[in-house]
Amino acid sequence: MKYLLFSLLFLPFLLSAQAWEITEIGTLSEGVSNNAVAAAEIDDIVWLYSFSGIDNSKSASGIHGKAWRFNTETGVTETLPDLPGGLGKIAAKAHRIGDIIYIIGGYRVLNNGNEITSPAIHRFDVMANDYLTDGSPTPVPVDDHVQAIWRDSLIYLITGWSNTTNVPNVQIYHPNTNSWQAGTSIPNNHNYKSFGASGTIVGDTIYYFGGASATFPTGNPFPIQSQIRKGIINPNDPTDITWSIMSTPFVGYRTAATKVQDQVFWLGGSEITYNFDGLAYSNNQPVSPANRSLGYDPETGSFTPEFAPSIPMDLQSIGTIDDSIKYIWGGMVENRLVSNKILQLVRKPLAVGISDPVPLNANLEVYPNPAESFIFVTLSGVFSEPVTISLVTPSGQILLTDIGTDSNRQITLPEGQQGLYFLIATYQKQPISLPFPLIIN
Repeated sequence: MKYLLFSLLFLPFLLSAQAWEITEIGTLSEGVSNNAVAAAEIDDIVWLYSFSGIDNSKSASGIHGKAWRFNTETGVTETLPDLPGGLGKIAAKAHRIGDIIYIIGGYRVLNNGNEITSPAIHRFDVMANDYLTDGSPTPVPVDDHVQAIWRDSLIYLITGWSNTTNVPNVQIYHPNTNSWQAGTSIPNNHNYKSFGASGTIVGDTIYYFGGASATFPTGNPFPIQSQIRKGIINPNDPTDITWSIMSTPFVGYRTAATKVQDQVFWLGGSEITYNFDGLAYSNNQPVSPANRSLGYDPETGSFTPEFAPSIPMDLQSIGTIDDSIKYIWGGMVENRLVSNKILQLVRKPLAVGISDPVPLNANLEVYPNPAESFIFVTLSGVFSEPVTISLVTPSGQILLTDIGTDSNRQITLPEGQQGLYFLIATYQKQPISLPFPLIIN
């Protein structure tokens, strides 16, 4: 039903070629995933930092508190002291304000499988290249939470997991006073409460997307979420937040959230929820990366999914120096391999004619839906050249194309591809129809 609602709302949707220029700038001797990443510029040199995480054993014993910094100019990695406290953890988040990186939250796994959420807020001084004393503990400990910076002055912690369940809390840390305030909680329901979601703040508005819900439908524990939640911060009282929600045809889990100008991007991640070992909660099978960048323009309400096979899953935070250059350290790639790579992502302008949507002068009618082996498509409009109808995954990957001038077509569907897809018509390489959701049984 949520996909039908999306179609009826006619939210703009653009397909595009990859617009991130992704370069491997470092290969390390040790891989790490589910780590907290930040960046800082010192004397015109960009340094990247990684704190805590899990090694390639993907076991509870492989969860650690190791830390490193990477010189992007020389390609040299330096080992830093472990996080204070002597306990390793995963699912922490890191953000820098001024010269201090704040590493907040996370959890460790006991031998019996129980998880303990950390209340710690570690503070790392990039100029001194050492830790300060820990900050005031988080009032409600969280891990796999949403963390974002407001006006380079406040750190917002939104929802997340706390020892045994998702929580609705919004907690605001004041670095200057080393103190906490409670913000307006998100609604206490499973559409808002989440773990493994990620988000950022654009202007005075919080956007967070995806994650997992602490519900247990039959055969599907911790189902993945598709919503974008929006929180408008009152600039006169930053604890006052007005919350709303919108459905999308996309899902995401443990993506890296960032912004470029006034657009939000969720990079990498997966389309299936999983435990710290990379095995799905639903069937204990290995999970694959989504191979996707998902852009969202708050002004127009348009989405831009892009095929991005280089970006891994199992991400918590991303290194940012300026608006267009981002850094990813580690993560998990295909076959649950823990990555030892550092990637630089530079946002490039979209190809000419794709960044601005063309007028939608075609409409698709599809029967049957849901479908099994074939569909009949009726395309409205008159065109002098062939029109391409593409079957596209939610991550933006094109599975098949049908090119022709016929208004009525029968299209054979690929075998073994059950799930939600989208049909879209393109003319002279530009989209001319809204995406039509198609379910293949």
